[in-house]
Amino acid sequence: MWSCGPLNGTGSLEDQLLCQHFHLVLSVFSLLYLVIGVPIGLGYNALLVLVNLYDQNSMTMPDVYFVNMAVAGLVLSALAPVHLLGPTASGWALWGFSSEAHITLLVLFNVSSLVTMYSTALLSLDYYIERALPRTYMSSVYNTRHVCGFVWGGALLTSFSSLLFYICSHVAARVVECSKMQDTEAADAIMVFIGYLVPTLAVLYALALISRIRKEDTPLDQDAGRLDPSVHRLLVATVCTQFGLWTPHYLTLLAHTLLALRGKPMDGRYLGILLFAKDVSRFLAFSSSSVMPLLYRYINRNFPGKLRRLIKKMHCGHQSCSPDQVGVQQVMA
Repeated sequence: MWSCGPLNGTGSLEDQLLCQHFHLVLSVFSLLYLVIGVPIGLGYNALLVLVNLYDQNSMTMPDVYFVNMAVAGLVLSALAPVHLLGPTASGWALWGFSSEAHITLLVLFNVSSLVTMYSTALLSLDYYIERALPRTYMSSVYNTRHVCGFVWGGALLTSFSSLLFYICSHVAARVVECSKMQDTEAADAIMVFIGYLVPTLAVLYALALISRIRKEDTPLDQDAGRLDPSVHRLLVATVCTQFGLWTPHYLTLLAHTLLALRGKPMDGRYLGILLFAKDVSRFLAFSSSSVMPLLYRYINRNFPGKLRRLIKKMHCGHQSCSPDQVGVQQVMA
């Protein structure tokens, strides 16, 4: 994924060797992810979506957000081979594509990242609402589905800035207003602010409120209609995983923006470090698409039962299963 070209002629022999070693390690991890992580991401995300859509009556508010993140994970898993083996993988690109295709892939990647971050933030806020005000339907499944629709719409509008910058780079000779919109640093700054800073503040605020509620033992804690206790563990694991894997990506965007504002050319060594950090952060971001469905699979207590019902339905088809068949399938599952 990483080329040592920026160090040619500027770095010492030790820097060149270190660069090649890092390049080799990153290439091995990338290939492992393409061989193992991408199939896991595609399979488990598709399974998560199918299981919940088949049994929509039993879906809860967290399930809707995880279905939303699973759809974004499917997009990321589909984009991973193109990014990791394409022109952005300067060290071992297997194919190339036009600038139009490149900007399309960039927009899809930005949309998926925004949907993932905002779904995590809204899951935290709605979990607090459900804990503080149960049975008020403010965080109901019906409302959550509409919120997820707005999340996708907002992500598309935000990612439109990348497309706008690309268009202006082609028509700047004819439109004077586009002359100030040819730098990608502005688009990166927008993504850092909207795609990372805002969700981070929302998650921190929600976690602070949730921690206060968990310290207070109220009669509402015994309400049978409340969320399953495993949802709290799933929420904490989701927040830590998503922000842990996506933070490096947004930090590299921020570093690129700040360095561009200096207006000075970078030294070859520091440029190589920045490119390496960018490739590592992109690899971590793609890996989130395969990690999240695994967390949902092993922490959510309701998922195994939903999966058994789906397998039973697929095995029996339109015919009703006999009790013996049901028992055998449950044992096998």
